[in-house]
Amino acid sequence: MKAIVCEMCGSHDLIKQDGMYVCQNCGTKYTVEEAKKLMVEGVVDVTGSTVKVDNSSQINNLYELARRAKSSDNWEDAQNYYGQITQLDPSSWEAYFYSVYYRQLNCKIYQISSAASNISASIVPTFDLIKKNVPESEQKAAYSDVALHCALGAQMLKNGAYNHYSNNSQATGALGEYNQRGLSCANLLYNCACALEAHGQKELALTYYKKVNQPEYNRFFDQSAMDKITNNIKSLDSSYVPPAKASSGCYVATAVYGSYDCPEVWTLRRFRDYTLAKTWYGRAFIRTYYAISPTLVKWFGHTEWFKKMWRGQLDRMVKDLQDKGYESTPYEDRKW
Repeated sequence: MKAIVCEMCGSHDLIKQDGMYVCQNCGTKYTVEEAKKLMVEGVVDVTGSTVKVDNSSQINNLYELARRAKSSDNWEDAQNYYGQITQLDPSSWEAYFYSVYYRQLNCKIYQISSAASNISASIVPTFDLIKKNVPESEQKAAYSDVALHCALGAQMLKNGAYNHYSNNSQATGALGEYNQRGLSCANLLYNCACALEAHGQKELALTYYKKVNQPEYNRFFDQSAMDKITNNIKSLDSSYVPPAKASSGCYVATAVYGSYDCPEVWTLRRFRDYTLAKTWYGRAFIRTYYAISPTLVKWFGHTEWFKKMWRGQLDRMVKDLQDKGYESTPYEDRKW
């Protein structure tokens, strides 16, 4: 059966009065002949003289299309179908979250920070929809699904930034831009963990707090932010021992060059991971260096004489390594 849709506001709520159809939403009136032209396909439920449309068949079809696009990583179609569902069913957490999520993943490099922030901003409204509309027995699975895709989204956006700046590491401001985008991705994961905890999902929150406190992400935080994350974790797991910050290695070089993430230190880290770490005596040297250098840097790393003493030696070493083929592009430490 066909139903009437108001061409002015899209409402299905029309009442027949004195031979005219009157939209109860905007007040527009239609003759019988005009109303016939406004009819659309749908299951009609007439209560009294009010015309209502059951869109369940259309919504179910859109869900099938959206989930199929999602499973095949067709982001554009997934965004489109989920977006249509939100118009028909605003209470759907799935449609709301994924319409935002896939729209943000289809971003340019310069949009990575805003994309991560927009996904982050959708988390609490999504969790509120879950709490309000999903049966309690199914809520954990829904929270888990959102958290998993926040983690996947953060990883994809961060990898996109990493790959781009690896190929453009000499461009002016490249390092600062990479770190800014990386921080946005780390904040996405952290905000997800906070929202999980606020919605009573402490076990899931603990998992994602710990994930964001790993070197892959904690390299982008300053010490105060890391301390805050650690405190969040310890409030849920008193036995927790935090991992070292990503800059725990190459202490002297980091002090000399001012950053763990800069071309010179990227070169030295590659030498450490791909050459020194391959032999037992190389690994022994690394461990000895890590045992001694933190104290030296703590005592003298801020002094100019210390930096001058090491700068020349490190510059020569870096140049020699780069001449041998060691790259100076952004680098993620290897586990060994």
